[in-house]
Parts: sequence; C-alpha cells; structure tokens
Amino acid sequence: MIPRNEHPNPQKERREWMCLNGEWEFEIDKSVSGTARRLFEKEHLDGKITVPFCPESVLSGVGDTDFLNSVWYRRDLDLPENWQGGRVLLHFGAVDHTATIYLNGNKVGTHSGGFVSFTFDITNHLVEGKNSLCVCAMDDTRDGRFGSGKQSLEYGSHHCYYTRVTGIWQTVWLEHVPEAYIKSFKLTPDAENGTLTLEADVRGSGTLTAKAFYEGKPMGELSLKAGANTVCGTMALSEKHLWEVGNGRLYDLTLTFGEDTVSSYFGLRSVAFDGKRFLLNGKSVYQRLVLDQGMYKDGIYTAPSDEAMQNDIRISLAAGFNGARLHQKVFEQRFLYHCDKAGYLVWGEYGDWGIDYTSLECLPPFLSEWREIIERDFNHPAIIGWCPTNEVWPTQKVGDKKRPEVREALYHLTKALDPTRPCIDASGGKHTKANDIFDVHSYVQDTAQFDAIFSNTDTAAMLNAMGTDPKMNATITFRLGAYTKKQPLFVSEYGGIKWDVNSGNADAWGYGNAPRTEEEFIERYRGLTNTLLDNPSMFGFCYTQLYDTEQEVNGLYTYDRKPKFDMEIFREINIRKAAIED
Repeated sequence: MIPRNEHPNPQKERREWMCLNGEWEFEIDKSVSGTARRLFEKEHLDGKITVPFCPESVLSGVGDTDFLNSVWYRRDLDLPENWQGGRVLLHFGAVDHTATIYLNGNKVGTHSGGFVSFTFDITNHLVEGKNSLCVCAMDDTRDGRFGSGKQSLEYGSHHCYYTRVTGIWQTVWLEHVPEAYIKSFKLTPDAENGTLTLEADVRGSGTLTAKAFYEGKPMGELSLKAGANTVCGTMALSEKHLWEVGNGRLYDLTLTFGEDTVSSYFGLRSVAFDGKRFLLNGKSVYQRLVLDQGMYKDGIYTAPSDEAMQNDIRISLAAGFNGARLHQKVFEQRFLYHCDKAGYLVWGEYGDWGIDYTSLECLPPFLSEWREIIERDFNHPAIIGWCPTNEVWPTQKVGDKKRPEVREALYHLTKALDPTRPCIDASGGKHTKANDIFDVHSYVQDTAQFDAIFSNTDTAAMLNAMGTDPKMNATITFRLGAYTKKQPLFVSEYGGIKWDVNSGNADAWGYGNAPRTEEEFIERYRGLTNTLLDNPSMFGFCYTQLYDTEQEVNGLYTYDRKPKFDMEIFREINIRKAAIED
C-alpha cells in the first residue's frame, strides 16, 4: 500500500496525476562526495527508504537520527501510456533543505528551501520506457544562513529542540498537463461585495474560464482571454456564504484553459482590525489559539496519515480552541485544506530558528523562501495572519546589531505579496515599527503575578509590569520603543505548564515549576486564561501547547494525542466570552 497517497494539494487538483510515495532506493552520503562519485548515474543505491517520511523517522524504515548532511534517493518511473503529448510536471511537497533533481543521469534543476513546495517540468528529460529519477538532498542544520525551525543543533533532542528532519518529508507526485496549461493562480475573495478576484499565470494562449459552485449550485462564471502569461478578472457571486469559525462553507471552483482542467475551492471571508478588535467578516472574533508544532511521534514532520492531521484539528476543537499558531514549521497543504473545511483559524509561520542574524547572508534565502511560502498558501481562507520570525531577542546571537532591517524587509515583502492579512514581524520578540500587531510571550506560572501583569488595560503599564518576569526584564525598553497605542495586542505564547504522565522521566521538560496535582494544573490554567479573557484590550491568546512534543511535556495531550485531562473542563474555560467581544 502506498503511504499518504491522497492528493497533496486539493486547491490545485487534476485528474492525471501519479503519487510517487512508497519504497525508494536510498543512501546516506556521509562524506558529501556523492556528486563527485556520480551517484546520480548509479543503477541502484545501497539501501531502502519509505517516502515521504524523513530518514530520521521510524516510518521511513531508516531511523538514523544523527546529522545527515547529504542523502540520495532513487527510483524508476513508469509513465501511463495515455500520458502522450503535453507536459509532465514533477512536484515535491518539501525537501529539507537543498534538493538537486536528476533524470536519467541528467540534472533537471536545484531548489533551496526546506519548508516549501517546488515543481520541475521534466518533459524534455524523459525517454521512452523506464526512466531513472534521482534526488540529492543537502542539509546542514547548523548552517546559519537557513532556518531549521526547532530541529536540534546538538546531537540529541533537548528542551524545546527536537529530532532533525532531512530530505524528502512531503509527498512527491507527477502530473500530466497539456501544452497550454494553468501554471498557478491567486484567489482574493471580497466578502462585503460578494466577489472573487482571480489572477492566473498560464502557459500558452486561449480562454481561461472559472466556474464557482456552492453545494453543487452554480454561483458565478468568469471568462478571460489570455494573450500573455497573466490574466486577471473579478467574478460576481450570486449568493454569499461566509467562511466562519467552525464552518468553512467552501465554494468549489473549476478552472478550464483549453484542455487543462483544475479543481479548486475558496472561502468567502475578510479579516481586519477595528482598533484592537479582530474582525472576521466585520464581526468581532476572539482568537482562542493553541500552539501546534506539527510533530508526530513516528513521522516527525510528516503525519502518518491524512486522518492524523484531521485528528489534530478535532482534539484542538474538543479543548475549546478555535484555531492554532502553526509554530516554527510550514505545514502541509493537506493540513491547511482540513483547516479550511473546518473553519479553523491559523497563523502561517516560518521556521526561522537556526538563522544567524548577525550576517546578512541569511537575507536572500530567507526572502526567497518566505515569498514562496506566501505564494503557495495565499489561497487558504484558514490563514488569517503571517509571522516570518519568532522571538528575535537582543540577547541572542544577533548581539548589538539586532538586524532590524531583516525583519523590516520581511514585513514589507509580506505586505506587498499579501495586503489582505496582518503580519507580525517577530512574534514575542524584538518588534520593529514595521509591524501590524504587538504580541508578547510570557511563561509566568504564578497566577497572581500573571494577573498583575496582564490585567492592565494600559499596554505601556502592562509591558513595564513584564519586567517582573526575568526572561522579559531586559526587553522592556525596546518593547516600549516599538509599541504604538493603536496596535492590536495579544499574548501569543503563555502557559507551557509541565505535566508529565510518565512520572520519573529524567528528560521531561516544561516551563517553570510543575503542578503537584491535576486540580492544581487546572486551576493554574484557569487563572492564566481568565486573566487574558478578561482584558478588554486583547483580541486573543495562544496557549503552549496542544500536545507534548518529544521531551517537552507541556501539552494538554500526550505526544500520541491521548488526553491528559477531561477536555470538557478546558473547553468550558476557553469558550467563555471574552471582554473584547462585548
């Protein structure tokens, strides 16, 4: 059985596609000499691996958790007989970090960026009969030019750093398209006016037709003549069905360009701020978020099944959250599809940890990959904000330079690519003036101390009070310097309460002192969360975290998604009406 053989991108689905997951030949290139040894010409590699699982994972069948700076993959391709004519596209969901693709011993191309999808047209490299596909993945986690998220820079996992991920970790697939085809498209809904704006990049000339449906009923149609590569137009929708929290209400969308047909979907919704209130479709919505790191016990970055991704949304909803901060990782498009369907709010974030901000060498690859991320995920209605960096502190490697120009460049790029969503320049860390939202992180465990800080409705007073938290003490000056009173505010990390169901685990880690009893845990959670719900200046919170991640045991669920407590208790705490919703 082919693992993870569901279509990886329901927003851009064609009939003629082939999943390449399953058994591949595999070899670890310890000396990083594979190119010189011309491994791309070998008839067979030495080992086996199950794609799309990374070689560090159990599900890959390899399970090597050492530093793997270079790995090679190989498999034969047998194309369907009816794939004659047209173009053949090779898609990779993600390869960490730099992938070089060879077909029949010839180099097809190279892609750099471990979190985002990429495609090569391999038509001109194909031969009749069997074709040999080879992939080399280079991944130096300790190279400060690239983000590695929470992958450990030490040999083993520790604290909030986890097992590394190397090479292919999302689905690989082939697609057959006509000579004239739709390369990409951007969908911008207008909830107030009931319209959808379509911008498409096409190859060839002809007429692009878009048809929208809701539950099978026609909602609108648009035809655009393409004389150049780019076409743009706006479709009026006959009925408005709004995408809301808890109800995705997705429209189906069919795009046709000559002989090419693409199935897609969109959600009709708007996001904005009215003062400090977050508005979804013009209505105040409190963001009850939870930190989700997208990690799995047996697959690490890769969910073992489509059901496992859906389950992560279900267990979050069961605990009373209405969304998640997708943390230090770019999630699979399939996961975002399930968020879209569920009406589940999510923040898109880059895994920037590991970057050495003292060197501006990080800027070109960062800007390039972040651009690809926004372009890939722009059409997902569930994404209600962007966050390119997390906790950039003056006490880190950045030293006195701090490199605000990096974060400012990332902010302005984000807004140029997507003016429809807010952007946080550096979540919980060193904010610049180029920032839409002022967010903070706090892991104060004492509920009285937490309340003394975050019950302040005057934000300047609240930030000054954060000086009682040793982690935050050195950051107050620059916090106040970057803050403007009109900015929306939320605590985007808090809690992190340690609760180890395997008592006596020496490696177990969490924030602060652990509660002694379940009752103490619940009351601490209640006290911290009530403070944030009762502050009329805050539009949301984000609790750390949904489930344990390796040795970090501050989840409400265990790493294998078993509830540690009665989730109905947390649901009742979380869904209580927030002061800002009045």
